Amino acid sequence: MSERFQALLVEHEAAFTVAVKQVSMEDLPPGDVLIRVSYSSVNYKDGLAGTPDGKVVKSYPFIPGIDLAGHVVSSADERFHEGQPVLATGYGIGVSHYGGFSEYARIPAEWAVPLPEGLSLREAMI
Repeated sequence: MSERFQALLVEHEAAFTVAVKQVSMEDLPPGDVLIRVSYSSVNYKDGLAGTPDGKVVKSYPFIPGIDLAGHVVSSADERFHEGQPVLATGYGIGVSHYGGFSEYARIPAEWAVPLPEGLSLREAMI
């Protein structure tokens, strides 16, 4: 697994910027489940997160994306295992917790849901 990966990073230092940048695993917030993100949809809140006066993001830098679907890379929670397809939406994802517009996301286990049988990762985000 690469230590550095791409994510859509929203920054608001000297200027407000939104760009795909290299980030590291250490940049991700704490959580029990590390997910290799395959899909994330685009929602109204994501649009707001990408504007300087959107009033959604409270601290910067930030990775938007209020939902995600992918495969578990590692888990500290026995409910999830490596390679398992999962999805996550809601809670603080993409609002107060780094979101799905990234190759990897780390979230609390309570936010992850095993992908329902018969549903693809792509369909879950449609």
